[in-house]
This record gives sequence, C-alpha cells and structure tokens, in this order.
Amino acid sequence: MFLNILLVVGTFVFMEGFAWFAHKYIMHGLMWNWHESHHVHHKGWWETNDLFGIIFGVTATALIVIGSEIESLRWLMYVGFGITLYGISYFIFHDVIVHRRVKIKFKTKNRYLNRIIRAHYVHHKVHERDGAEAFGFLYAPKKYEKS
Repeated sequence: MFLNILLVVGTFVFMEGFAWFAHKYIMHGLMWNWHESHHVHHKGWWETNDLFGIIFGVTATALIVIGSEIESLRWLMYVGFGITLYGISYFIFHDVIVHRRVKIKFKTKNRYLNRIIRAHYVHHKVHERDGAEAFGFLYAPKKYEKS
C-alpha cells in the first residue's frame, strides 16, 4: 500500500517537471500551432490547446485500465492515478483560478498561490512562440513573489 501511494505521489511530482518540459519545448516548440490558441484572445470556450489535456487524459485512462486488468502491470494504474491527480490540480489552478474558464469568485492572500498566479500572468505577457518565461504550472520560483 505504501509503495502504491508513493508511486501516485511520485508521479504527481514528476508531472510538474514533465509539464514544464512539455510546455517549454513542445508547446512553445514543435506544437506551437496548438498552443498558440491559448496565448491569443478568442471567443468561445474551446481552444485548440485543450487537445493537450485530452491527450494526457486518454493516456492516464489507458494506464489505469491496463494496470487494473493486468496484474503484472498493476503499477501502471497508480501512475495513471498520479497523472489524473495532476490533471485535476492543473485544471483547478490553470483553468478555474487563473484563466477563469469556469466562472467562480476567487481571491486569495496565500503567498504560494499568488506567486504561481503571478508567474503565469508573466508567462502570458508574451503572445509569441519565443520569449516567454515561467513554464511551470504548480511551481514558480520565489522571484515571482510580490516584493
């Protein structure tokens, strides 16, 4: 049981590093044609960028199903749970809190939340493929803390 929990938590933590890498080198690189929709103003709720979430969701679901069906690959189920928890956290932070894609009232005095929100706003000051900074989603260096 402890190893399974460790695998879920470890995968969750790994996903922040993977998301940073994917955001910087894939979304702002080879797949900019999808991600650009997230950096420009648009009407409607759908962004082509949302396809990344679908890909991660399908991947996590496949890992959970494979891991639950094949005893020798049971560990994949816990990796899928970790990816899913990261995806839920990402959605709440990024889509609900920062971009207000779900309309709720939210104000915080929490230094951590304010720092990652500020870092994300700094990221969105650049509307081009190159020149952006702050590629993390759930972590931002202290330099983004309000002085």
